Amino acid sequence: MPLFSRPASAASHGAAEATSARAGRRLRRTGAVAAAAAVVLALSACGGGAAPQSADGKVELRFSWWGGDKRAQLTRAAIAAFEAENPNIKIKPEFGDWSGYWDKLATQVAANDAPDIIQMDEKYITEYSSRGALLDLSKYQIDTSKLDEAALNAGKSEDGLTGIAAGINAATILANPAVFKAAGVALPDDKTWTWDDFERIAAEVTAKSPKGTYGAAAYGTDEASLGVWLRQNGKSLYTSDGKLGFEPGDIAEWWAFLKELSEKKAVPSASEVVEAEAAALDQSGLATGKNGLAFWWSNQLPALEKAAGGELQILRFPSKTGSSADAKLWYKASQFWSASSRTKHPEETAKFINFLANNTKAGEALLADRGVYPNSDVRAAIAPKLTPADIKVVKFIDQIKGELGEAPAPPPKGAGAIQEIVKRYTSEVLFNRLSTEEAGKKAVDEMKSAISS
Repeated sequence: MPLFSRPASAASHGAAEATSARAGRRLRRTGAVAAAAAVVLALSACGGGAAPQSADGKVELRFSWWGGDKRAQLTRAAIAAFEAENPNIKIKPEFGDWSGYWDKLATQVAANDAPDIIQMDEKYITEYSSRGALLDLSKYQIDTSKLDEAALNAGKSEDGLTGIAAGINAATILANPAVFKAAGVALPDDKTWTWDDFERIAAEVTAKSPKGTYGAAAYGTDEASLGVWLRQNGKSLYTSDGKLGFEPGDIAEWWAFLKELSEKKAVPSASEVVEAEAAALDQSGLATGKNGLAFWWSNQLPALEKAAGGELQILRFPSKTGSSADAKLWYKASQFWSASSRTKHPEETAKFINFLANNTKAGEALLADRGVYPNSDVRAAIAPKLTPADIKVVKFIDQIKGELGEAPAPPPKGAGAIQEIVKRYTSEVLFNRLSTEEAGKKAVDEMKSAISS
């Protein structure tokens, strides 16, 4: 899911298969179910668990995740590897696409029927944790010594360790070299480029390309792109105490630059942006050769390369200064392994999560589907089995390690609604229905209401 263009469901927030576009939708769709989740969670603090242990000593655990057919295939392989080592524990898979996942989970939690193991997203982990719906995994035997520190901390809160990172992502700009070559424009140096360079290069590619091809996709359809912009300007999307970390003027400047890009035809027109929003991953502008640059999470590269039918290049974000260290990127947990606080089998549940996080056999099954493996030992062990595209992602993640900014504050309760607010007001700005200042004030008011309710 593009960070600035269309997000994938980190939703699928990380899908690895272009043909499973519905399962790999971009980040921007995450806000759609926040209100429903918050309402249902308010009715019940905790979810249900598995059936009691059977007379023969066997335990059945339910495991839910979102994703497409490819993810289901890989995850079932990991389940089979675990069951082979633990014959008394049966894992029952429950999965679906991103669009219905959160409504279903919220309903299950309210009915005390939550799965034992839950694939969780950062937008909702605070919501569920703060209402007591997730198990504190720090109280169980889960080895976290080999996990990336930033990714590990993303699952921690005052409610304990309620999520173990399933993968590591980073915000990136992906480039389609074929578009640049056709336009006769050199690819940018991502260690030194600025936002002014981004605008100039994108506009040049558009000018030298056939009608309908643009130098870059438009940003503004998700909150992740806003977060990057704010970090580079000394602000943040959220504060550590669960409030907004910016003012209306800050987001107005973000939209003002987008308007400037649009006016210079560096990005598509408003109507084309809306049309692109509805396109599946394999029909995105980057994949079809209609965009030279687009903002996506790093783990979406393999699916996009497959859809594009050629190699894509991973680039760092531009910065204000021209220094890659000032891009203020960070490692994001693509998803988490969480557990219901009402599971009847917490020890077995923790054992399965420990297997997913630390066992090489789990890594060999899951590979890079949910992002770069957070366990450094597993990451090294499975490297020979990764595809060239996955290896490219791992190398990028390793390359930027010394340039990362401070990890952002986790999304507060109600943050799932923010993305939809950002998307809606971006449209208002691009269609000139609101000025950037008007949109900034209205959007911030709505955002404050969402996270305080």
